[in-house]
Amino acid sequence: MRSGAIPFQFDMRDVLTKMRRIAKNREGTVALNLPFFSVSISADDREKQIARELVIRIKDRRVLNASKCCDNCIDQALASLQEIRRLLVDKQVALSDMPGSPVYLLIEAMAQGIRQFFTYEQRLVNAPDRSGGGARESRVREEYFDALEFLRVHISLCLIQIAAIAGIDVAGVGLIRDYNGPWQVEAYEAFEVPDR
Repeated sequence: MRSGAIPFQFDMRDVLTKMRRIAKNREGTVALNLPFFSVSISADDREKQIARELVIRIKDRRVLNASKCCDNCIDQALASLQEIRRLLVDKQVALSDMPGSPVYLLIEAMAQGIRQFFTYEQRLVNAPDRSGGGARESRVREEYFDALEFLRVHISLCLIQIAAIAGIDVAGVGLIRDYNGPWQVEAYEAFEVPDR
C-alpha cells in the first residue's frame, strides 16, 4: 500500500461462512488459504476450466499492477475495474448452477471487493470539502490510490486461490508477483472460525 493505511475493511463474512460450510462437504486435495482460516477442497473439471480461464484473463490486467497505474489514470482504472467485474459476473453465470462451489465463492469474494472499493471511492469523491481546494484533491487522490492498492492485494490473493484450484503456478506472474504474501486479516471484517 502506498501509505500503509487501511482505508476500509472488506466484508467477506458471508463468503467465508459459505466457504467454511462447503469445505466440510467437499474436502479434497486443493489447499486454499483464506483470511482467518485454510481449507482443503475438491473441484470438478468444469470448475477447474473456469478457474484457468479467469486466471489467464485477469493476471496481467494493467490496472492491477501498481507500477503501471499513474496518478493521471483514475478514470481508466475505474473503467478497467468495471470490465473485470463484468468478467467475474460472466464466470458466475457460467457457474450459476453451482453457487456453492469454491470457484464461485472466490469469484464472489473478488466481485464483492470491487463493489466495496467502488462504494468507498464514491464516498471519497462525494465527501464535503472541508480543507479547501488543492489540499482536498491531493488527499482524495492519495486515499484513492491507497484503496486501489488495497483492492489489488485482495484480488491477487483471491486469484492465487483460484489458480490453486486450476492447478496453475502463478507465483511469479503479473500482479501476483507483487502481492504474493499472507492475508492482511486486519483488512477484513472480523470473522470467527467455528469449531469443526
